Amino acid sequence: MLKRSALVLVLPLALLSVFPAAAAVKASDIIQRAIDGFVRPVYADLHQHAETLTKAMHKLCEAPSQGELDVARAEFSATVYAWSSAEIIGFGPIKENNRLERTLYWPDRKGLGLKQVQAVLSAKDPNAINPAQLADKSIAMQGLGALEFVLFGDGADALTGKGDPYRCAYGAAVADNIETMAGDVADAWNKPDGFAALWANPGPQNALYRDGNEAVTELVGVLINELEMVRDVRLKGFLGAKPDADKPKQAIYWRSQNTANALAGNLAGIDALFQASKLGDALPPDARWMAESIHIQLVNGVATAKSIQGPIDKTLADPALREKLEHFALITSSLSTLIGTRLTDEFGLTAGFSSLDGD
Repeated sequence: MLKRSALVLVLPLALLSVFPAAAAVKASDIIQRAIDGFVRPVYADLHQHAETLTKAMHKLCEAPSQGELDVARAEFSATVYAWSSAEIIGFGPIKENNRLERTLYWPDRKGLGLKQVQAVLSAKDPNAINPAQLADKSIAMQGLGALEFVLFGDGADALTGKGDPYRCAYGAAVADNIETMAGDVADAWNKPDGFAALWANPGPQNALYRDGNEAVTELVGVLINELEMVRDVRLKGFLGAKPDADKPKQAIYWRSQNTANALAGNLAGIDALFQASKLGDALPPDARWMAESIHIQLVNGVATAKSIQGPIDKTLADPALREKLEHFALITSSLSTLIGTRLTDEFGLTAGFSSLDGD
């Protein structure tokens, strides 16, 4: 499994809790804006979508039909976008109790998660349709990947009738589990003495963030690491250097046609976080153009991804659509240079990292 690890940013000790470019800009203010303006709202939004998805699943189980299945599928896609925006904050409460991996087990190159989901659907394990008991089972059986197979995988058409009530009950339990985790994370970020307080109030007695530089390092690390993840793992995991090297079934959410939707959500989240934190305000006046350029490119990246519709294999087979994916890759590379090199240079940060590791 590929993991996200911390970005190493080395700052001059003299900077302490403020940036050299704008001494009036405190690191704690930047972090508080990021929390209030992005982290809390984005996880609240995810929880709301997860609640709606759970209700749609239960309604589908109570009155199976093509119409209710369409509604549940639409709510799944909306939840994928909400999660894709929120998942860039892959630290703090989401890391507790394996919530990150339980919400999305991916990539699954050996198909272990798929096999487990197929096995439980075949065996009709009564414990797997109980959300509380499902939460104690394999992480691959209780998140968005599992629910995607239930709603879009082989045999999903059975959800339009009463021929396979177990499949729907299992899907409802998975949705319930996603909702619970989203709610728990949202609540944890809102606790006055919780993780948010640690991140926004760095200091010598703080076990996680000893000074403002370490707190801002976490924020800048999100921007750099997530751009790399989107390009090198999510996109290049299926987009080959040439068409004959493409691997459409390695694309995230390919069954539900949510691959590009998820990529758009990732970049939308990065942009919203960057804007909410007002990190660009800490730049010297002659470098403020950089913040606007970052915003414009992120907006363009989101628009490019949203313009890609339909099955990813057909997208890859269409030269014009495939070119959009290549353009999306160029945008992320340009952003990596802007943020990972130019922005960090302006702030006097030295970035040295390998943010993605694993087999």
